[in-house]
Amino acid sequence: MESSAPQRPATAGSITKVGVIIRVGFYAALAVMGVAIIPALLTPLFGVVVPATLGLFIVAILTNFFTLKIFDRRPLTDIGLGGGPGTGRNFATGLLLGGGAAALMLFAPLLAGAARFEVRPDGQFSWWSLLFYLVLLLFGAAAEEILFRGYAFQLLIQKLGPWATVLPVGVLFGFAHASNPHATTLGMVNTAMWGIYLGYAFLRSRDLWLPIGLHYGWNFVLPLFGVNLSGITIEVTRYSYRWDLGPVWSGGSYGPEGGILTTIFVVILIYAMHRVPVVRQRANIAELLNDME
Repeated sequence: MESSAPQRPATAGSITKVGVIIRVGFYAALAVMGVAIIPALLTPLFGVVVPATLGLFIVAILTNFFTLKIFDRRPLTDIGLGGGPGTGRNFATGLLLGGGAAALMLFAPLLAGAARFEVRPDGQFSWWSLLFYLVLLLFGAAAEEILFRGYAFQLLIQKLGPWATVLPVGVLFGFAHASNPHATTLGMVNTAMWGIYLGYAFLRSRDLWLPIGLHYGWNFVLPLFGVNLSGITIEVTRYSYRWDLGPVWSGGSYGPEGGILTTIFVVILIYAMHRVPVVRQRANIAELLNDME
């Protein structure tokens, strides 16, 4: 006779090594198929930016949702998307750190006379267009964090350890941007450093709201200054940012993320993340036992 008692969701600590391999493999396969299909379907209709943001968000949500439901019968919020008491504070902290660092990095050359603003030929501005792109960039930042710091990442943290997961996933995050327009080796290195930094942010907060805030703060400030974002041109103002510095510093056509200035600021941000106060949340997938501070 079968028991009528409800089954408890699997915890990270109760999953065997084979179970971890199956779950992570399923997660990765679902993500790769989603990235190959969904953005490709949206690109003919919406161009580049919408598939790279909203399309990727759909892939990230579906990948985590189906993996959680099929294997562990857990809600999507268990990957660190819950509404705990520190949710808003962590998101705001990330927003201020990421956006503030991007603004300071681009203000400094202006003040030093090493950069200037130029009016775009036929440039146009509309508040609705600005709002539209800011919302899209939020979806894009959330998508990459949910996909790269979601279920599989958190399960591996519990099984392999924090840094044995954060470091290789950060490198993978860098390589995932290798197909972006005008990608360079330094750009990939900087993006990998960003991936490690965002992973560390998760270790500090145990939720995704802090890394999402960091990612979004950085991403929405760059187009406001008129520079490329990871090789993609997003025209939200009538101005473009022109450097009097070489591509090693400015990042060239890839944007500031391909230059040494970003390298310097990521190192500063890593130190700031170590010092800034955050609200520790409960990680339902990554049962982190060690105090990483």
